[in-house]
Amino acid sequence: MTDLSQIVKAYDVRGVVPTQWDEPLAELFGAAFAEVTAADAIVIGHDMRPSSPGLSGAFARGAAARGADVTEIGLCSTDELYFASGSLGLPGAMFTASHNPAQYNGIKMCRAGAAPVGQDTGLADIRALVERWSDEGAPEPVAEPGTVTRRDVLGDYAAHLRGLVDLSGIRPLKVVVDAGNGMGGHTVPTVFEGLPLELDAMYFELDGSFPNHEANPLDPKNIVDLQARVRETGADLGLAFDGDADRCFVVDENGDPVSPSAITALVAARELAKHPGGTVIHNLITSWSVPEVVRENGGNPVRTRVGHSFIKEEMATTGAIFGGEHSAHYYFRDFWNADTGMLAAMHVLAALGGQQGPLSQLVAQYDRYAASGEINSTVDDQTGRLGAIKAAYESRDGVTLDELDGLTVTADNWWFNVRASNTEPLLRLNVEARDTATADRVRDEALAIIRG
Repeated sequence: MTDLSQIVKAYDVRGVVPTQWDEPLAELFGAAFAEVTAADAIVIGHDMRPSSPGLSGAFARGAAARGADVTEIGLCSTDELYFASGSLGLPGAMFTASHNPAQYNGIKMCRAGAAPVGQDTGLADIRALVERWSDEGAPEPVAEPGTVTRRDVLGDYAAHLRGLVDLSGIRPLKVVVDAGNGMGGHTVPTVFEGLPLELDAMYFELDGSFPNHEANPLDPKNIVDLQARVRETGADLGLAFDGDADRCFVVDENGDPVSPSAITALVAARELAKHPGGTVIHNLITSWSVPEVVRENGGNPVRTRVGHSFIKEEMATTGAIFGGEHSAHYYFRDFWNADTGMLAAMHVLAALGGQQGPLSQLVAQYDRYAASGEINSTVDDQTGRLGAIKAAYESRDGVTLDELDGLTVTADNWWFNVRASNTEPLLRLNVEARDTATADRVRDEALAIIRG
């Protein structure tokens, strides 16, 4: 799916600010989506934000006016929409702004089978049509407009996931889940129903105003409540979903966050046990431990740029069985190469419940190095600062540089990557080393150059 959250809030496709991301604009997008995909039928879902049902309905009207039969699945997570697109073989559109604050909304779109819509595979054409129709007026409806019908796929979605990871035989586990008032509160009860799990539900009420905290578990302040609940109740682990519940973050029995790289390595090992010799995709910011674990388990690691479009492209090209990112996006061949935090969470539950030790002990084998986490720096000249870093390191002995995505500098016992934000005047730094002291030293040296 392509995330169009940059057109949310007060930004239209012509780039005129401020204008309102409203239902007439959504209707034009629906018409353009049906036109560009040439689809006889499409599927649409939406999250719990107050504006989502109206925007979704307008999109449906626009698509139906161009002759497409529309299946509305209503409230759903983004990965549930992927499931519908994949299982029904239909292009799809999901109305959500994911983890962004309450005032935002946007669209994620895909072709049939949850295949991504990229700049070169339809997105530019959709935008061009919307721009033209915004200026000239929408085209007349076709002679035979499509229908709009409702369908509930939540049960089928849950059954599909439970068929991929069998949790029925695990030891009983106590799990705290923080849905952040997002769509995890809709999907988790159905997926977990009847399993040997004692569920402690936090913020399961669907509320797009996010009254408890932003539904962005990547920000440490948003998992504080989850960490406290796990410690207070003696739970085996905690799970936190973002707003549209396509990402899942994990904390162990001590309330300590588990690195998404460690989760990537754990899931990769499990998927390789099912598919020996398979390829596993990882972006260039995941830990060294990921390709190490993949090789140790007989797999083939493939390194890519950051971002779902690059991951999905490599998965399709290589036939990869699994892919993971440092941002807690996890992609599965058995899920149409799409990302689903729920399936990753089920792998963690299966791994933990299939042995007697605590989660901290289980993931220690996959969490081997010291990492800085992502550090953002505001800069006036992104290109100039990247050039300064390159100049500082390119002549050093024992150091290699590559520019697959931003600049990655690698030595024997450390590496760091610096990437420019596409939407803000920021440079993003990630550092990893074989020990904490080295990670701190490399981090401070890189930041001194970045910040001038």
